[in-house]
Amino acid sequence: MESTCEPKLRDLRYSYLIVICLLALLAGGSPIAAAELFSATQRHMGTDVTIRLVAPDQAAADLAFQAAFARVAVLEKVMSDYDAESEISRLAMQAPMKKPLAISSDLWRVLRRANEISQSSSGAFDVSVGAFSRLWRRARRQKELPSRERLQQARETVGYQGIVLGAKRATIQLQQAGVRLDLGGIGKGFAADAALGQLRRMGITSALVDAGGDLAIGAAPPGKKGWRIGVAPLKADGPPSQFLQLSNCGIATSGDAWQFVEIEGRRYSHILDPRTGIGLTTRSSVTVIAADATAADGLASAVSVLGPEKGLALMERFKGASALVVQASPAGVQTWKSCHFPKK
Repeated sequence: MESTCEPKLRDLRYSYLIVICLLALLAGGSPIAAAELFSATQRHMGTDVTIRLVAPDQAAADLAFQAAFARVAVLEKVMSDYDAESEISRLAMQAPMKKPLAISSDLWRVLRRANEISQSSSGAFDVSVGAFSRLWRRARRQKELPSRERLQQARETVGYQGIVLGAKRATIQLQQAGVRLDLGGIGKGFAADAALGQLRRMGITSALVDAGGDLAIGAAPPGKKGWRIGVAPLKADGPPSQFLQLSNCGIATSGDAWQFVEIEGRRYSHILDPRTGIGLTTRSSVTVIAADATAADGLASAVSVLGPEKGLALMERFKGASALVVQASPAGVQTWKSCHFPKK
C-alpha cells in the first residue's frame, strides 16, 4: 500500500494521471467561455491538490475553492500519520483499547470503506500497516533493507481484523498493541471525494478534484461528454497511453514509476504487501475507475498487491469498478483490462 501523506518530490509525475481537461475546454469550438472555467492548487497531505470547476464568475469560484480546500485541511488533521497530533496518531497511542472510543465521523467513514476493501481482498489492502510503512521510509532514506527482526516485530502489529468499528456509531477499538494506522492507500481519494462533496453543496456540480493523482470527478462541463483524462503508461515521463472522458466517478493510479528504492540490485516499490511487509518487486501500474475516488484509491492499491488475475477478479465485487493493469516482465510489457474498463 502506498503512503498518501508522505511528502513527494515529484508530485505531478507521481500521480500517474495527466489531467489535460483545462486545455481541452479552452480549445477551439468549446461552447464554454474561458472565464467560466477556474483552477486553483494548494499543498495538502504532502502533495498538490488541484481543483478545476465551472462557476458563474471569479467570486463564486473563489468561495468554492476556499471551502473545498478547507475541507481537505480538516481531513489532513484527521488522517496524517506524519502529524503526531492527528487523530489517527493520537488513537495509536491508546492501543490496545479495553473498550471502544468515540472517533470523528470522517475517520469512522474512511475506516469503514477501508475495512470493506480489506475483507474483499483478503488483506491485500490493510490500513494497519503503519509499522511496516515506517520501516520502509527508513529503508528508502538509508538504502538498507529492514532487518528480519524489525519486520517480524512490525508484522505482529498488523491485521485489519484488530480494527473494530462501531456498526452504527462512530467508535473504534484497536485491539492490537503497537498498531499504527496508515491511510496512505485510501486517504487522498477520500479527501478528494469530500472536497467534491463540498463543492456540490455550494451548487458547483461541474468540477474535478485531483489529490496527487487520485481524482474525484463531478458532472461534465457544459457541452462536453466528460473531463478528459490522460492515463500515463508504465514508463516514467512517457506520453499518456490512452485518454478517457469521465464524469461522476473516481479514478486513481498506483504504481512505482517514481516512488521506489533500489537496494542490493533489486528494485522495491513504495507499495507494500500488508501480508509480508515487503515492497513489491514487480514493476506495475494499476489504474482503477470506480463509483468514487475513495474506492478507486483503495482498490488500485489492492490490485497492485494481488496482481492482474486476482486483482481483476476483485473488480467484479464492486459495482461499476474497472481496472487497467500494466506490468513489466522479462518478456516485455503486458497489459490486462477488466471487461468494463473504457476502450480507447
